[in-house]
Amino acid sequence: MTDKRLIDELGERIAEAMRESPAQDLDKNLHALLGAFFDRYDLVLREDFEVQKKLLERAQTQLETLESRLAAIEARGRAASDA
Repeated sequence: MTDKRLIDELGERIAEAMRESPAQDLDKNLHALLGAFFDRYDLVLREDFEVQKKLLERAQTQLETLESRLAAIEARGRAASDA
């Protein structure tokens, strides 16, 4: 039981040290700096790119479906006018 308590206490102390560490501030500042850099040079995060890529693929699929339906409607209209 003592070993578990020591490990828990060590974990708590490490977590507290990380919360109070200047490394966390450095991480936040670096993240903000990189975000500003990406905005300035019109760069996007990979996650944002992937989301936009999926949306575009879905829009292209819908466009192809609508084009097919329109072609079928036009073909029926031509067939009806020829008859």
